[in-house]
Amino acid sequence: MGVRLVVVDDHRLLAEALAAALQVRGHRVLAVGSPASAGPELVAQRRPEVCLLGVARPGDPGAFGSVRRMRQERPEVAVVVLGPVDDLRGVANAFAAGAAGYVRSDERIEVVDRSITRARAGEAAVAVEVLQAAFERLLHPVREPDDEALRLLGSLTRREIQVLARIAEGQDTQEIALGMGIAPSTARTHVQRVLMKLGARTRLEAAAVADRTGLLARLARE
Repeated sequence: MGVRLVVVDDHRLLAEALAAALQVRGHRVLAVGSPASAGPELVAQRRPEVCLLGVARPGDPGAFGSVRRMRQERPEVAVVVLGPVDDLRGVANAFAAGAAGYVRSDERIEVVDRSITRARAGEAAVAVEVLQAAFERLLHPVREPDDEALRLLGSLTRREIQVLARIAEGQDTQEIALGMGIAPSTARTHVQRVLMKLGARTRLEAAAVADRTGLLARLARE
């Protein structure tokens, strides 16, 4: 049996195309609207079982305000978001707002169809590959653009940066002094200052901090 739907998208033509495709598959489309912020009004007026909500920029602040409003005003209506998954924070924000499902905006209509049916049944409607990508991001987080690396880099002098690079290569004080043409006592002083500025107790810990923050990668590009 088909699902009673409201289809809303930031792009009107896409909303209409989705509605037509879903009607062919047996669903009853009660209303089509644009932009996505029109969702709460249409849901309140038509009282569908599911709202299919297309969002072009899920990472934008307030992108899912309409989802929160629908969940507050019509909690019996399941909301399935249709959007890109390049920024998984957007996917997480959709579920945090109360969405029942999230489908890639370029997904096949068959998958959209199944997600709508699952959402109507009270199940979570999210593609396996989206979950896999989310878990991959959790297990292997991508570093944010070198903010901490830039801070650390700004705290080090040119000499200390050179010393840190040599520490990361595993050089001892004598090797650092020889390679830089400075006295061992001077090299030792530079090493201690590097450790202090990185908040590290040992050279190994300093190298680990430099690697974790992306400072080593930045040094390699300098």
